[in-house]
Amino acid sequence: MTDGTSSSDFQVSKYLQLMARYERLMEITRQLNSVLDLGSLLLKIIDASIELTRTEQSSILLIDPTTGELRFEASSSLSGGAMEQIVVPMEGSLAGWVATNGEPVLVENTQADTRWFSKIDKTIKFETRNLLGVPMIAHGKVIGVVEVINKVNEQEPWTEDDVNTLSALAAQAAIAIENARLFQQSDFVAEMVHELRTPLAALKLSTTLLLRPTLDENTRDDTIGTMATEIDRLIRLTTDFLDLARLESGRARLELEHFDVLTLAKESLQVVEQQAHDKHVELVADGTSIMSHGDRGKVKQVLLNLLTNAIKYNKPAGGEVRCSVRQLDGTEGFCLVEVRDTGLGISKENQEKMFQKFFRVSDTAEAVQGTGLGLVIAKRIVEAHGGEMWMESELGVGTAFSFTLPMSQQ
Repeated sequence: MTDGTSSSDFQVSKYLQLMARYERLMEITRQLNSVLDLGSLLLKIIDASIELTRTEQSSILLIDPTTGELRFEASSSLSGGAMEQIVVPMEGSLAGWVATNGEPVLVENTQADTRWFSKIDKTIKFETRNLLGVPMIAHGKVIGVVEVINKVNEQEPWTEDDVNTLSALAAQAAIAIENARLFQQSDFVAEMVHELRTPLAALKLSTTLLLRPTLDENTRDDTIGTMATEIDRLIRLTTDFLDLARLESGRARLELEHFDVLTLAKESLQVVEQQAHDKHVELVADGTSIMSHGDRGKVKQVLLNLLTNAIKYNKPAGGEVRCSVRQLDGTEGFCLVEVRDTGLGISKENQEKMFQKFFRVSDTAEAVQGTGLGLVIAKRIVEAHGGEMWMESELGVGTAFSFTLPMSQQ
């Protein structure tokens, strides 16, 4: 009788736990469908995966629609820079098997499974003991894989409920990811079209003027000059649009190499030397020689954007732009790069908008030409390396833009 009662109580307890898990799953999926920012959405899926399966780590791998490669897009254990370095093979990995077959896989002992891809553990110095991976399927097509790793309680066995719960979460996550991608694309296209209208309208007006038979020579020359300026603006806009679209969609891949950050800073200062000379702005580089592992070309793009802006918005004469490189205090593995000017400064209100697409400070928008995308692109590049970018400014004193980069481990 006692044994029967204990067994019955146990079954009731298990049933209540299962119901609580599915109620939590329903609550999470409702939250996912309301998130349209892809980065925030992926992090919510990661947190939900860990919570629902009571595991140590979780990762999301998405299939690149262009190359067909399987890559990390979010992880509780990998930095952005580390994720960029790893391409997970379709053959020779558990995630690849899930993506190829469109079925879940549960491995109690990864070391004994020939499909296990050990490079990740070696890269982050982590031990994967057991793993559950499920496909994310949208419109009948596998778009990626959700993995959860290592039960928190080693004595707790994996169950069919774990597989079913994570599969249900992955199904909802796939729909939410596709919706976020569509929203991102449509929002970006709308912004792009809006920005293109101004130079296109200017070109149309210029064309109309040129067709007038009574147009005098000076006006004709001015109109042709306006057309050349607007064409250059269109070229800059389309180039920046493409750069940002690749970065936000994850299609822009880093060409990783080891390089000296201070040397790159000095090289970038040489590129803008004539521009600084024309405005009587002094260029200074200081700091220590630090090796980083990243995309040298893209980091140079970030530096040139910050240096060009610092010169543009500096004092009319006698200003200074200083580029400094040093190890980040209190944080191992990252260096700090700072570009500081002695220019106009930026108000508190405008500082909050500096990393928004197409935003330009109203006081200087007419005086200084630009697309309003340079800082957004620079920030995305830094974040793709696993770093951060921020700014400090005081009106009448100047502005400093800072960002972090991973230091080379070799």
